[in-house]
Amino acid sequence: MHSSLSWTSRAISRALRSSFSTLLETATGGGGGAAAKGATKSGAVAGSSGAPRPRFVSVVCGFAKDNLRHKYKPGKYGEDSWFKASTASADVMGVADGVGGWRSYGIDPGEFSSFLMRTCERLVQCSHFNPQRPVNLLAYSYCELMEQKKPILGSSTACVLILNRETSTVHTANIGDSGFVVVREGQVVHKSEEQQHYFNTPFQLSLPPPGHGPNVLSDSPESADTMSFPVRDGDVILIATDGVFDNVPEDLMLQVLSEVEGERDPVKLQMTANSLALMARTLSLNSEFLSPFALSARRNNIQARGGKPDDITVVLATVAM
Repeated sequence: MHSSLSWTSRAISRALRSSFSTLLETATGGGGGAAAKGATKSGAVAGSSGAPRPRFVSVVCGFAKDNLRHKYKPGKYGEDSWFKASTASADVMGVADGVGGWRSYGIDPGEFSSFLMRTCERLVQCSHFNPQRPVNLLAYSYCELMEQKKPILGSSTACVLILNRETSTVHTANIGDSGFVVVREGQVVHKSEEQQHYFNTPFQLSLPPPGHGPNVLSDSPESADTMSFPVRDGDVILIATDGVFDNVPEDLMLQVLSEVEGERDPVKLQMTANSLALMARTLSLNSEFLSPFALSARRNNIQARGGKPDDITVVLATVAM
C-alpha cells in the first residue's frame, strides 16, 4: 500500500514541479545567489545606494491545545509549526496548522505541518530562492513532501511572508485560515483574507491515505492568496495560526500590536507576543465569550458561543531600518 501511494504521490509531485518550474525562472538575476550566502547580522545593512535596508526584529510564542499530549519541540506548538529564516537579501517567516481531524485515522497532523515549515526554512538558503515569491517555497516544500519514500499523510494550512530587503517590500502567500496582520500608526493597513471552502473547512495542502483521495479536500499551492506591499520603519507584523484569529477580536489585537510600533527591543517584543498568545489561550477556554469563531458560526446559521480551543502560534515582528 505504501509503495503504491509513494509512486502516486511522486508522480503528482513531478507534475507540480513541472508546473512551477516557470515560476522559478522569474527569479531576479543575482537575488537567489545573494540569498545563499547566509544569515544577516543583527544590524541593518546598507544597500548599494548607501541607504540602510530593513530587517525584522522577530519573536515567537505559542501554546499546544493539549499540553499533556504534546511535549515542547522546537518549531512546534502542538499540531502548529513555524519557522524564521534570514539571508543577505530577505527575512522570512511562516506558520502552518496541521488539520486535526486526521488524528482519528491514526495520523499525526503535526508531521505534515512540521515538514512543510522545516523544508521552507531550508529552501530559503538555496541558490534558487526568490525573495519575491513565497508561493515557490510552499510549492517546492509540498513537492518534497510528496516525494518522501515514507509517505507523510495529512493536510495543513500555511502562510509564508518574505521581506525583500532590497526593495523594502513584503510578499505573502496564504493557504487557508492562518494569516497575517500589518499595523501602522494604530491602524491595520494590510491583512490576509482567510480561504474557506465552507465554514470551518479551510483551503489546505493534502496527502490523503490510499482510498481517501476522492473524499479529501486538497488545494494546489498555486491557489494561495498572494499579496505584495511596501513596509515602513516601525511597522508591526503578526503572522499566526487560526488559534489566534478565531479567539482574539481584531480591535483587541490592534490595541496590543499598536503598543509595540517601532519597538526594537526583542525582550519587550517577546513580552507582547507572550501576552497575545496567552490572551488567545485564555479566551479559547472561555465558554461564555462571544469569540470571532462563534460570531462566524452564527453568520453560518450555527448557534455557537465561547472560544475555540486550539493550538496557538504567534510570530511577531517589527520592521527596523
